[in-house]
Order: sequence, then C-alpha cells, then structure tokens
Amino acid sequence: MKRQKELVGLDIGTSAIKAVHLQRLRSSYKVAELGIVPIHPETIVDGKITDAEAVSAAIRQLFDQYGIGLKDVAFSVSGHSVIIKKIKVPTMKTAELREGIVWEAEQHIPYSIEDVNLDFQILRQAGPGEQEMDVLLVAVKKDTLDEYLRVISAAGLDAAVVDVDSFAIENAFTMPPRPQSGEITALVNVGAAVTNINILCGGISDFTTDSPLGGNRHTESLQRSLDLSFEQAEALKKGEPVDDHSFAEGESALEIANSELAGEIRRSFDFYYSTSQRETIHRVVLSGGCALLSGLGPYLSQALELPVEVANPFQHIAADPKKFDATYLAGIAPQMTVAVGLALRQTEDEAR
Repeated sequence: MKRQKELVGLDIGTSAIKAVHLQRLRSSYKVAELGIVPIHPETIVDGKITDAEAVSAAIRQLFDQYGIGLKDVAFSVSGHSVIIKKIKVPTMKTAELREGIVWEAEQHIPYSIEDVNLDFQILRQAGPGEQEMDVLLVAVKKDTLDEYLRVISAAGLDAAVVDVDSFAIENAFTMPPRPQSGEITALVNVGAAVTNINILCGGISDFTTDSPLGGNRHTESLQRSLDLSFEQAEALKKGEPVDDHSFAEGESALEIANSELAGEIRRSFDFYYSTSQRETIHRVVLSGGCALLSGLGPYLSQALELPVEVANPFQHIAADPKKFDATYLAGIAPQMTVAVGLALRQTEDEAR
C-alpha cells in the first residue's frame, strides 16, 4: 500500500499561530511535533492579513523553535471571505457535478464566480426514487486565499491542502470515526476574533456559521471596566494578577462578554432549528483558545440549557511523555483543535 503523505496542520489565528505534526501509526496517530507562537492582535484583522511579513516571520519562528521539519502544510480560513451552503442538486455522478458546479454555485454565491475558489462535498446520495442529493458547497474569495498562500510560501513552506476552520474542527472531533447516530452535536470553536459553529447530525455537517465575536470581546470588556491595556487585560483574562487587580475584580466584566457570546450562539441555534426542522441539539463541544476561560463552559451550559464539554483533540492520539508533558497538552488541547484537524487531512489525490 502507498504510504500516505503526512502534513503539518497550520492554524493561522488572530492571536497565535499553531502547528501540529501527527505521525501516522498502523491504526492510530502519535504527536510528532507541535508548537504555538503568539502574534500581535492587529497582524490579522477580520480574517485579512495586515502585516504579511510578520505572519511569515512568526511561522518560520514556530517551525524553527519547535523543530518541525516537514514543509508540506494544511491550513484553513474562516470568516466573511468563506461561503458555505448546503444545497440540493439533481442526482448525478461526482465527475458530472464537478463539471457543473460553477453553474450551481452561481445560484448561491453572492460574489462573482471569477473571484472565488470553489469546492464541494456530496453529503448524501439520492435514495431510491429521489431526484436530488445533498451537497455542501464551499467558496473562498481568491484575494483572501492568495494572501495566506503568499505568507506560507514566504515562510519556506508548501500549502498542500486548504480547508475551512469549521471542517477542520469536525475532522478532529470525528477521529476516530464514531458510529453514525441521530445525535446532534454543536461544535463551537471560540477563537480570539471569530467563533465557528458547526452542527453535526449523525456525524455529518448539517449547519455552519461564523460569528465575528470571540475572546477579544472578553479582553475589551476588561479593558473598559478596569482601565487596562490590551496586554494587561489578556493576562487577567487568563487568571494572572495584574498590578493591583485580581481576577475576581474582572469577573463581572467577563460575565458581560459571556452573556454576549451566549446570545450569539443561541441565535445561531435558533436559526438552525427554524431552517432544518430539527428540534433538539443534544450537546455542545467547546474548543478554541477561550474554551479554558474560567467559568465559560458552565455559563454557556446554563444559558443554552445544554450540556457543554471542553474539546480534547489529543484524546485518541498518543504522545511520548518524555517529550510532551501531559499537563501541558491538556492545557493547550482546546486551542489546538483546528491544527489537529488539519494535520489529519490528506492531499486530494491520496484521499481518493
């Protein structure tokens, strides 16, 4: 059998850049290398790279500092430049759909087709007597994609796979493959500037959306409430005392941000209920850098009236305890979810 090509999952976030290389074993995976480096909060704004040189330098630092030798990476994008639509199309073969996807996309994408890169995934083949099948259509604006490709190339790396944050999270969650059931799970990834929501029904994506609300809202709330700098508010948010301020002093400001986030998630869930005819989401899996904020999980559980658990993408992945401290891995696990999902990807030719 041909050995599958390993990739480094490269998550270019708005507050940090994360990378994970997973070594493929016979029937599982092992962490080979991983690392995180912070970046200035204004380096990437609203999904647009504002300082390409700084991003490339951070990527090079990440690979050098943590000894990551592979050059082929999988990266992902999210935000306003990404359009994801679940559509119905006439029953046809995959090759036929690939030829006709541009025409289908023109009916659903609010941008000129010349300005986007398109891809699709058949979610459900037509059943007996059915004339249509379910297809997930994805479009990414070319100018945004080109920005990321340029900084990756400038860092001396090769982009082998491009994904979307929501699907990378799904990839991490569904590894190893779980029995398909009627369970509806909401994967909620709270990053610094964007919250990705991917609702799975029976293990298949049923609804996705991105919200421009993330952990930076907690930081801003602390800044306003206690007159702190961005750096001071970030430290206090993580539980570190700052000057004469304790974490307890900032709890009311954090609760305001928690309430805003819960409201945004609830509106997305309500929209899902109204458009899918589903009546229940069974649980929420919380990931992203904000997943470990003190009290956020319990707050969301109470506000949404749903069980909320914190994601651990390393749960089914081995790690050498001499190289990776278990406590450290547990502490960074939620914010590494996208990178792990990307590292699990294959190049298109190998995935077929």
